[in-house]
Amino acid sequence: MNDVNFQDWVGRTEETSDQAYPTPPRALAATLDQPAGEFGVGKPLPELWHWLYFLPIAPTSEIGSDGHPRRGGFLPPITLERRMWASGRYTFHDALRIGDVLHKASEITKISSKEGKTGSMVFVTVRHAVRSGRGLAVEEEQDIVYLPMPKTFTPPPPTPAPEKPTWSEPCAIDPVLLFRFSALTFNGHRIHYDMPYVTETEKYPGLVVHGPLQALLLLEAAKRRNPGKTPARYTFRAVHPVFGHDRVSLMGVARQDGGEDLFTVNGNGHVGMQATVAWAPNDQSR
Repeated sequence: MNDVNFQDWVGRTEETSDQAYPTPPRALAATLDQPAGEFGVGKPLPELWHWLYFLPIAPTSEIGSDGHPRRGGFLPPITLERRMWASGRYTFHDALRIGDVLHKASEITKISSKEGKTGSMVFVTVRHAVRSGRGLAVEEEQDIVYLPMPKTFTPPPPTPAPEKPTWSEPCAIDPVLLFRFSALTFNGHRIHYDMPYVTETEKYPGLVVHGPLQALLLLEAAKRRNPGKTPARYTFRAVHPVFGHDRVSLMGVARQDGGEDLFTVNGNGHVGMQATVAWAPNDQSR
């Protein structure tokens, strides 16, 4: 840890604009084996697909050794080497549409430290509000965790998959999918595509499947299982790494409140990502 007072970063804000042009969602649809022709101007952008915009376009000279932009700008200069997107919380107010001019306002709302089994950890919570010309569309809270670099890979305690899911389907994961998702989100983090780096430096046993990719795959699967329903709220939390060599399944469990709990599950039956979706009332579907 360093002597910088990270609390000085709480309350920092930044704003950025972009336009929801059609090529990124068409490319993501093709990556997910979905029809790419549905993304003409004026068509709705699926929930979470706003991640295709507001990309972190840092010059190559400002990239750190892990492939991320160097720290110390909007985010605090935390020296712990590992960085992961730990969890997210979303409220969907309105659909973004292809062709919309988009605006995102971001604020660091919380920074906290704790001691874990692997040493010190720092959590940074960032709140985003995404708007179109029609008003507020998406509220997002993102938790980023910083960890020390381990000497060996020690997985967290496993969380068993649900014994009787409402539905389950296999999900093909391979290095090409990981590379294409990294490219579409301009994510240079080397754990997703650089095998020597991920195994020798970060000590993982294989390429790491992006947390946001898992969250997106789960939500897309839940929507396929619930045609006509629109997500109103969505939360996800990473509980165990999922690797590119894993045999992955997507599972859903119906909730008494009408929503669904969602899980990515590896070949050992361990949960990787846990999520929950709440559906909008029928008269509020966008």
